[in-house]
Amino acid sequence: EWDFDKSLDCDLLQYEPHEKLQKYLHDLNALCSAEPAMFERDFTPEGFEWIDFRNSDAGVVSFIRKASDPDDFLVFVFNFTPLPRRDYIVGVPKKGVYREIINSDSASYWGSNVGNAGWAVSEERRSYQWPFSLRLTLPPLGMLAFKLEEPPITADVSEKRKKDIRP
Repeated sequence: EWDFDKSLDCDLLQYEPHEKLQKYLHDLNALCSAEPAMFERDFTPEGFEWIDFRNSDAGVVSFIRKASDPDDFLVFVFNFTPLPRRDYIVGVPKKGVYREIINSDSASYWGSNVGNAGWAVSEERRSYQWPFSLRLTLPPLGMLAFKLEEPPITADVSEKRKKDIRP
């Protein structure tokens, strides 16, 4: 418990769980200052949009944080239960590869390392109002954040790649 008459227990950082919690908080702060979606539209309704807040039975909520650039957004998914959720479908606005930029259950943060191996590829499958979706593994009592990394591969690009790799 906080006691304003005493200094913080910084000596606790010698213990791995405390050190890893500090790393998690450091990485969360870095995310908030590095990603425009976390601060550019912070005080406007256009900076936030629900993906799904209705799944109270599963204990999962998801939303998007948006920057001024419409192509710059982050997808957040929270699992508020002690059970991992496998093959959980979350709608997303764009097709592509989504990089898992933070996973609160990562072993780096003293977690059990349940997640998506660092990325997920969108499927052409509608989920609520969203034209695409991600099939995710949600860690227990965890939070995931994703960022769209690659534009979708068009048929023209795919054919060109095939030609480039042929002998």
